[in-house]
Amino acid sequence: MPSSNRLSFWTCAAVLALALWTSGAATPIYPLYEADWHLTPILTTSIFAIYPLVLVVVLLVFGDLSDTIGRRASILLGVVSSMVGVLLFAVAPDVGWLLVGRVFMGIGVGLSLSPATAKMIDVAGSANSARTGAISTASTAVGLVFASLLGGALVQYAPFPLHLTYWVLLAVEVIVFGLVWRLDRDRDASSGRWRPRGIHVPRSLWGAVAAAAVCLSASYAVGAVILSLGASIGKQLVHTDNAFLIGAIIAVSMVVIGAVALASRRIPLVVATPIALVATALGFAALIAASATQSLGLFLAFCVLGGVGYSLLFAAGLQIIGKFAPAHHRAGTLSAGYLVAYLVQGSVALWLGEEATTGGLVHAVDLGAPVIVGLALLALIFVVLLARPRRAATSLVAEGAGS
Repeated sequence: MPSSNRLSFWTCAAVLALALWTSGAATPIYPLYEADWHLTPILTTSIFAIYPLVLVVVLLVFGDLSDTIGRRASILLGVVSSMVGVLLFAVAPDVGWLLVGRVFMGIGVGLSLSPATAKMIDVAGSANSARTGAISTASTAVGLVFASLLGGALVQYAPFPLHLTYWVLLAVEVIVFGLVWRLDRDRDASSGRWRPRGIHVPRSLWGAVAAAAVCLSASYAVGAVILSLGASIGKQLVHTDNAFLIGAIIAVSMVVIGAVALASRRIPLVVATPIALVATALGFAALIAASATQSLGLFLAFCVLGGVGYSLLFAAGLQIIGKFAPAHHRAGTLSAGYLVAYLVQGSVALWLGEEATTGGLVHAVDLGAPVIVGLALLALIFVVLLARPRRAATSLVAEGAGS
């Protein structure tokens, strides 16, 4: 890979890490918001959920934007919007500012996530889709580790616990913006002017996009539990207000996600998705038992097993799109997959937050676990159906390349 392509690839990997850091930056601070601002679980999960729901709207309208104006321009717009959102969090005096900040974060990630992923696939080539999917997954895990571990340390041991972590994140956003600015302009002169038309997925790619969307949705549903309720569950089990310790517990999942992504990139999809299903099912069984018995060990088991399930499902979704979608439809198909996944994630977070408010965390976990495991089972079914007719799969690739 030429040095310029290598720079583009790793810069886009940094954008993915930044997107997930931005998404999870508030995770170790939610207990402080609850205590200082007297927030209920439904309001706390609303702060989390407004981000993916706004992101869904952005993907619907601007999902194929980078296929017209170029990956670089779309990523730059996204990073700027994320910077505005982070700045609002950094100076927020009350929950209203957080909600507006999450809107800008959703816009920013919606504009940058699909183009950054598409650019990585463009540079590495569809033949390397498994490697790209693994590195993309690991990059998102790195971002979440920074959000939970570094964020927890800053909240616990540094001054201004409600705000300093966002100033640090904003500084990193500025650095990444500079790296993206240095990328080559990649707008296709023949693409014409962009017009809002929603996400366009050729009929020949519907099966592949559906399979990818279900895989990503199952992954993000697991993430919704970890990111929106994980800190509160961990605090309840550990019986401590130490944000760094809680962040370290949550970071276990993120480390597992990254390690599994890199270790499993040569595992076929039809093998990886059954493993993901088993890990997800066992993980939520451990979470239910942890909630009932107040066991930290079982909660750590959930963090590990949930991380395995998340990693394999997320990488599977990206690998499917990288394999089947041609370059000129890549951002649109990625946006379609992410759109469904973020809609599921936001809906799961709001639903479980409402259940936790009315019936407690144990009640929310008991209701959510079978639904999320069911999504992982559905992902396995879609992958098996996609992989079984090999001639049809080959035809899919050929038709997609000609669309």
